[in-house]
Amino acid sequence: MSVSNSSSTLSSTFYLTGIPGYEKYHHWISIPFCLLYLVGITGNCTILHIVRTDRRLHEPMYYFLAMLSLTDMGMSLPTIITLFRVLWSISREIQFNVCVIQMFFIHTFSFTESSVLLAMALDRYVAICHPLRYATILTPRLISKIGIASLLRSAFAMIPLLARLAFFSFCHSHVLSHSYCLHQDMIRLACADIKFNVIYGLVLITVLWGMDSLGIFVSYVFILHSVLKISSREGRLKALNTCASHICAVLILYVPMIGLSIVHRFAKHSSPLIHIFMAHIYLLVPPVLNPIIYSVKTKQIRQGMLHLFLPKNTGSTVE
Repeated sequence: MSVSNSSSTLSSTFYLTGIPGYEKYHHWISIPFCLLYLVGITGNCTILHIVRTDRRLHEPMYYFLAMLSLTDMGMSLPTIITLFRVLWSISREIQFNVCVIQMFFIHTFSFTESSVLLAMALDRYVAICHPLRYATILTPRLISKIGIASLLRSAFAMIPLLARLAFFSFCHSHVLSHSYCLHQDMIRLACADIKFNVIYGLVLITVLWGMDSLGIFVSYVFILHSVLKISSREGRLKALNTCASHICAVLILYVPMIGLSIVHRFAKHSSPLIHIFMAHIYLLVPPVLNPIIYSVKTKQIRQGMLHLFLPKNTGSTVE
């Protein structure tokens, strides 16, 4: 089907494939996906509730953790309806404008999460290197500005990339190779000059992720320099332990992100299952694992969960 102008493109219908070759197992495959979504949503909502209701957690570290939970849900929730519509054989159709909105939320919140992880690294830097000035530097006002700036930076960066899709013609195929919409997947179908999208997308990833990852790396260089000055071994381990959860969160986001980008750009002829597998890891692993890691590694969050889900007399005795 050929689409010759932007108005017809906006009204186009695309088709999601789910997991090709395994259509008869889609209902069974939906079970682990359903469990992953439930774990991710429950875990992140629990952290948000604990941070909001426990006044002892009204500190910069936990405000940033709440931002991380919000971005995790912002990445995964936009896909939940389309994914289960495909896996439950309700419908594989998705309108172009809905697809673009879904892409906007997925990519915007993934870039925002990278910025939040940078902010959390700076939080650990201030806490360890300038502990006496921690509360005066990271004020609630500054934290709010960081959160808003992170979201706006990511959203405005995505607008040129996605707006250009409205002017593309999709004459080869309207079949997308996933259960939800990704920019890399859609531009493969265009029969127009996609050079701008390819180059801009690569620059966007390099600049935004590059700046954030460089900032995180530099923060930890200063953190390690300060930690090595601590005389006692116990003090050094205690300081490093406050960073363990954050380091895990960084790896959980960046490894799937980089893996998905490499697969789409340099492994185009590999098995479709590899593309689908990487896309779902990128989408679901951070929202599922981040709450688990922070509940295990952070005493205050762990105690908050125990008080929430266990009787008070039991929760107060469990460390």
